[in-house]
Amino acid sequence: MTGQTSDLAAVLRPRLPSPLQPVEDERFDRYGVRLLLKRDDLIHPDLPGNKWRKLVPNLYAAAGRTVLTFGGAYSNHLRATAAAGRLLGFPTIGVVRGDELATRALNPSLRRCADDGMRLLFTDRATYRAKDDPAVLVRILRDAGTGTGVGLRSDDVYVVPEGGSNAPAVHGCRELGRELRDLDEDIDVVAVACGTGGTLAGLAAGLGPGQRAIGFPVLRGGFLGDAIRALQAAAFGGPAGDWSLDDRFHFGGYARTSPGLDTFARDFEERHGLRVERVYVAKALYGLSVLAAEGAFPSGTTLAAVVTGQEDGSGQAPSR
Repeated sequence: MTGQTSDLAAVLRPRLPSPLQPVEDERFDRYGVRLLLKRDDLIHPDLPGNKWRKLVPNLYAAAGRTVLTFGGAYSNHLRATAAAGRLLGFPTIGVVRGDELATRALNPSLRRCADDGMRLLFTDRATYRAKDDPAVLVRILRDAGTGTGVGLRSDDVYVVPEGGSNAPAVHGCRELGRELRDLDEDIDVVAVACGTGGTLAGLAAGLGPGQRAIGFPVLRGGFLGDAIRALQAAAFGGPAGDWSLDDRFHFGGYARTSPGLDTFARDFEERHGLRVERVYVAKALYGLSVLAAEGAFPSGTTLAAVVTGQEDGSGQAPSR
């Protein structure tokens, strides 16, 4: 994979390894805890953060075939996939949750996907929920081929799951852990916000002895641990690395927030001159500040918080 990654990197010119930015913040300093930001949001303007790390291995596996993937109306993942298709010259299909959107004007996020050449297929929510059923996927492929003049078979299309989390993506995210393992900095704990779990599954596997990862789920339900274990089994054959989850900081569910979280994020922005993406990054940073206040980290601990993405600029919360 290393040689292949180098070939693709020559075309897309990512900023790797992503920068590590120290921040001085009294919410951590007062407990003797040092905070660093792993700026994965700066990897690439069109494929920032974990989108780059998840998509690149899948693009090699696709081998130039049409890439079909899934997302909501403001999906970061759909936009990144569409951008990759434009930059590398392969067809993309985005299956969008909500058939009612088919009769509406495209929002800025979906317009960007369409402008990048992605064919959008709007599907009802029941079908979307059942998208992992092989029979349902066959029907989605049939619908995707309607009106194109060509029938789409499973061999013609490479399917990437919602959020991009699968075994190839986990291998890609392992490189994030290796970057943090191989630094001159002695990093003890790495934190990341979690949607589908692929980033944490790979990150933990790439860390070194004595390092551990904490994931902050942004969805309710407590299901993510099983998903991460399944992803690691698919990618590595079993558990890998030292990781844990703290489910207390989803703030009511995906894309939900609170006045307290908004106040924290605005304050962090003002202190450090960094826009804080609300759906994922703000929740991870807030969770770390609470854990520091609770004494979860001994004095002398160095934390690295992964900045996985940016605000999408649309004024709407991004979907997976």
